[in-house]
Amino acid sequence: MQTIDLRGVSCPTNFVKAKLALEDLDVGATARILLDDGEPVKNVPRSLKADGHKLLGLSQADEGHYVLELKKMEE
Repeated sequence: MQTIDLRGVSCPTNFVKAKLALEDLDVGATARILLDDGEPVKNVPRSLKADGHKLLGLSQADEGHYVLELKKMEE
């Protein structure tokens, strides 16, 4: 599972960076995306789901950031 660290990246740049990183993955591959609280955790999961990816889970890490796990579903 690839980890994409987007902590410290502001909206909407974090969505663009996530989308670009997912382009390198094969359809069906899973990824873990690290997101900050606030706008990033509110917007990125919703936007990736709207792009057709399957969200597998979203949890808050002990350090305060969020971990989004997803499966790439679209090319």
